[in-house]
Formats: sequence, structure tokens, C-alpha cells
Amino acid sequence: MLSTAVASYALAPMRAPVPRMSAIQVGDVGTTRPLGVFDPLGLMTKMPEKYRRFQEMEIKHGRIAMLAVFHVIWTGSGHKWDGYCSYLSFPPLKFEDIPAGTLGSWAALPQAGWAQIVAVVAILDNSLFAQDPNREPGDVVGDRIPWVRYEDPEVKFFKLNAERNNGRAAMMGIIGMMVHESLTGNPIYPLPYPSA
Repeated sequence: MLSTAVASYALAPMRAPVPRMSAIQVGDVGTTRPLGVFDPLGLMTKMPEKYRRFQEMEIKHGRIAMLAVFHVIWTGSGHKWDGYCSYLSFPPLKFEDIPAGTLGSWAALPQAGWAQIVAVVAILDNSLFAQDPNREPGDVVGDRIPWVRYEDPEVKFFKLNAERNNGRAAMMGIIGMMVHESLTGNPIYPLPYPSA
């Protein structure tokens, strides 16, 4: 019964897709072959005016996820800062006492420390790294900080796509690391990882 329904659907005459207005087209920064424009929820056709904000948030979250993945790899290889992370906790918390990984390091840091991190990130996001609407999404430093600029349009297009795709991979990667750590205690399972 199911095979008959699938066969009749597969053999039905092909219809031309109905053109819809979208905020992004194949070949724009952020489209990746072979998927092209991947919008399963239709957000770019339902709300094309919000696509600029979606781009800014995707780039920002991708950058944070890349730093988070780097944190897991860096602390897992034994690199930690010297000194104290918190003098207010009892006993005082050293950086070397914070376990490597995702959930372990999150749980070990005092709540006052998380409040400070959130406050600093919010201040930087709304001041020094605020998104200027006159600049491209993700260009948050402008000319205030000496930054690498690519004059060649092909090189710039490649670099922007590489950043977007690396950010997407890092977002999936850090979620996977969190799931692995919650299930096995090891964020990069099945590779060995220090427990503290």
C-alpha cells in the first residue's frame, strides 16, 4: 500500500516550482553547495525583512561556538591559566581546579563569575562590538581596530563563506560535545580526555 502511494507520487508529472520572494538566493554568502538555500521552515520567505538579523545572530553564535570548541580542545590538552579564578568562593577557586570540558567547567564556576562573564559580553556586544546597520552583517569592528580586510571579492566571498560554515560546524560540534559529556563524562568521546 505504502509502496503504491510512493510510486504514484514519484511518477506524477513534475511541476515547476512556484517562485517565491526570498531574502537569499543561491550564490549569496551563506549558501552552501550542494544544499544551496536551505530553509526548511520557510523563514526567509515568510519574513525576509528579518533575514539581516538572522545573519547577524548566526555569525555571532558561530563565533562564540568556535571559541567554545577551542576551549574544550585547549583545556583538554592541559593548558590552563595560572592564579585564581575567584577569591570570593570558599576555598578560593584556582583556574587549575576548574575541570576541562563543557558542563564540568560550567558547573564549577561560581554564579558570580557567570554574572561577570554575561555582563562583560553584554557590554562589549552593545558598545565596542555593536553591529553598525551600515556595515555588512558580522563586520562589528569597523575601522577602530586594525583588522584584516580582503580587497579581492573572490577571496572575501570565500573567507566569509568559510567563517559561516565553520561557525555552523562549531555550533553542531559544541552541542555534540555537551551531549557526549552529559552521557559519558567525556566531551570528545571516544578519544581520551582528562576528567579534571
